[in-house]
Amino acid sequence: MTRTRSFLLLLSLILTTAIGFSGCATESTNKTPNTGAKESTATGKIPITTSSEEARKEFIQGRDLNEKLLVQDSIAHYDKAISLDPNFAYAELNRAGVSPTGKEFFDHLKKAVSLADKASNGEKLLILGTEAGANGNAAKQKEYLDQLVAAYPNDERANFALGGYYFGQQDFPQAITYYKKATEIEPKFSSAFNLLGYAYRQNDDFANAETAFKKYIDLIPNDPNPYDSYAELLLKMGKFDDSITQYRKAIAIDKNFINAYQGIGMALLYKGNASEAAAEINKINDVARSDAERRTALFALTVVDVDSGKWDAALADVDKQYALGEKTNDVPGMTGDLQLKGNILLEMGKYDDAKTQYEKGLKMTDDANFSQEIKDNAKLFQHYNLARVALGKKDLATAKSEAQSFMSGVKNPVQTKQAHQLMGLIAIEEKDYDKAISELKQANQQNPYDLYRLSQAYQGKDDAAKAKEFAKKAANFNSLPAIQYAFVRTKAAKA
Repeated sequence: MTRTRSFLLLLSLILTTAIGFSGCATESTNKTPNTGAKESTATGKIPITTSSEEARKEFIQGRDLNEKLLVQDSIAHYDKAISLDPNFAYAELNRAGVSPTGKEFFDHLKKAVSLADKASNGEKLLILGTEAGANGNAAKQKEYLDQLVAAYPNDERANFALGGYYFGQQDFPQAITYYKKATEIEPKFSSAFNLLGYAYRQNDDFANAETAFKKYIDLIPNDPNPYDSYAELLLKMGKFDDSITQYRKAIAIDKNFINAYQGIGMALLYKGNASEAAAEINKINDVARSDAERRTALFALTVVDVDSGKWDAALADVDKQYALGEKTNDVPGMTGDLQLKGNILLEMGKYDDAKTQYEKGLKMTDDANFSQEIKDNAKLFQHYNLARVALGKKDLATAKSEAQSFMSGVKNPVQTKQAHQLMGLIAIEEKDYDKAISELKQANQQNPYDLYRLSQAYQGKDDAAKAKEFAKKAANFNSLPAIQYAFVRTKAAKA
């Protein structure tokens, strides 16, 4: 498993670096904040800056569990480390990364930033890089991570963090470079083999992905995630029964490993067994230990319902997710739910209702205690939403105006891909299929809906072979629960 669904869509998938598999030192030093930011020159690793030896031990236990994707189990150890040393900036950063709600994420990140000057330079760079990512500033994020690797070229987790940045930007060859460097520095660093496998998979290199995942299994055979990750590769390859076998191995090791249930659910769905898929996903509720895990089940059920054409049921699933957010005033989670609901309504052709949801989410974000950068990103993203609403209503003039407003403000690669998507959609409406193809090829190639749109553009151009090629890619995307895939899977298969 790798974490693929952000709790806050307005972050636009930026949060895929340091916090995803947090931690930066296998060898660390126990230091009080008074020692400043002296680096561990003997080991070449980023030190762990804390005034408490017990806090350091708890941090390492939490990090070990987090890196094995036993995220829920890691929380108690990070919380204990923070209670033992309230100035433990690095623990606050890692606690942000495992937070079950968006609200907790931002609370702990804010605390980490406030303590950054008490940490080592390496820890501070990770904290500031994560903050930049949360603010949608990919250029600043990369700047901090480049500095981190330059300062600690022999730290496996520093290289791993930079690999995560490139993975998030869909530059998979560069991600592979840094993940491989991490494994060369520390051949037993299991998390690097995991993400190396995913980077190969996303790069359509299934042979090397399988090799990496099998190495991952060899390193920690008694943990569930290696089998889950290998299962996800098999799912992607359309080997659904083999995938289910591997997912069952993960559950046999840890019945609380909820990702395996949704993986089995998706394999069953793609085999044509939607009711069995829903039943498997509902097993998550039997073992769920937090609202975050219950959200996982609800989102997967939303995908199954959309894929099955049960639109009203899907909307009800989203309302249940929103209700979970209301219990804890999880504004980031609720804004993500409103965006999701708007997207479903948009796909249903209920354009004014979709617009209402988008506007509600924007207001909620603007009223919240977020950084100005996050609020500005939300306002920018609203132009993207409104352009899609206008396209649905065949209002090309408004769509072009909103798309131009969005394009004028883009400041990271994710937003750039979204801008190309908008221009491709407008070109399709104008029947300018050559332009549509050019634009959509610069859109998100990990979004099956964009692959389906490319199929439509080639169909408009009367290039049946290419249309079929991209329809097949969209139909056989075979991902974990993804709403964009649910929107097009059946249509693409028919195409």
